[in-house]
Amino acid sequence: MSNPRNTKAKQAVLNEIANSSFALSQPELFERVKGTCDRVTVYRVLDRLVTENKIHKIVNIDGTINYAHCASCDESHTHAHDHLHFSCVKCKKIECLEEQLIHVKLPDTYQIKELFLTISGICPSCSLS
Repeated sequence: MSNPRNTKAKQAVLNEIANSSFALSQPELFERVKGTCDRVTVYRVLDRLVTENKIHKIVNIDGTINYAHCASCDESHTHAHDHLHFSCVKCKKIECLEEQLIHVKLPDTYQIKELFLTISGICPSCSLS
């Protein structure tokens, strides 16, 4: 497999995701890297980073796609994205709950391509206010 290109835009997007404590949407990422690249480049970079298992995408309860760094993401193609996500209905932040693993057993004739596990509720920060 060839070595993936590391562009200025790709590194900027990856840094924003890695330094965030919650999942970010494409518009949020674009605002954070504005001036480095355009909106279409951000979409392409996100697709590339997902393909390279550097980040994972999370489908929120409203259908919005968010992106997060995953501690279990690596270069292997056996990556299993099998943890829960929590979506706060007040602050709209999405967090990975990596210690909460899910095991899904399908019949042998089925193959999982993607699995989206999102729980909605009120996060600890919002429950204090």
